[in-house]
Amino acid sequence: MSEDGKSTVRAVERALDILLCFTSRNEWAMTEIADNVGLHKSTVHRMLATLEDRGFVARDSASDRYRLGLRIWELSANMSGADDPAVISLPEMELLGETLGETISLYLRDGNERIRIQAVQSAQAVRRVAPVGARMPLYVGASSKVLIAFEEIAKQEELLADGSWPDSFDKELYREQLEEIRKLGYATSIEEREQGAAAVSAPIFTRAGKLVAALSVSGPASRLTLQKMREQAPAIIEAASRLGAMLK
Repeated sequence: MSEDGKSTVRAVERALDILLCFTSRNEWAMTEIADNVGLHKSTVHRMLATLEDRGFVARDSASDRYRLGLRIWELSANMSGADDPAVISLPEMELLGETLGETISLYLRDGNERIRIQAVQSAQAVRRVAPVGARMPLYVGASSKVLIAFEEIAKQEELLADGSWPDSFDKELYREQLEEIRKLGYATSIEEREQGAAAVSAPIFTRAGKLVAALSVSGPASRLTLQKMREQAPAIIEAASRLGAMLK
């Protein structure tokens, strides 16, 4: 049984845990995978052999390290882009990046984390590089605050009650920040997660009014000052609104 009581197949869960390792790195040694997923090396070896046989992973014989196989790309090529925010948002993100000259990112909430599903890199010499697929905690960052602030209150409290938040985190102060963000319509952060980096983010709502993602602009804190972010906020909110109008 899984944690939510649903019946699962343990072997499938383990195989998926192995594949999910590749969301954080593109290459792994077999022993590293075993340590990461908490399985015995012989079990991981058998599963990797099966995944390799089916084309889901590939092994470099020279380094004896594994990477994703071509079958993954075959699957992704058949994803429908009709309602995929990462696909739909790209032209609007590119336009916003040209207008503001900074890195543009799109985030979704996945449980108690946020994940960057799309990014348009800045052309500036000094810029914030935003890798797609990166996962970050919800308790820091402008987009994290947006993904919580515009949720229903009950969902906010559920997220805040999760045990992954640091013990030293001031949740009462955070609740006050969330209320202010809802009033402003956007959130900012300066060196909250990464030294020297700043970001401003706005929520994306579907046509049905459901919060679906956060649109973020990030760059060096020396260039992306609080005043600069306040000036850029209307353009980001407008872009987020146009994106939301394209989503069901």
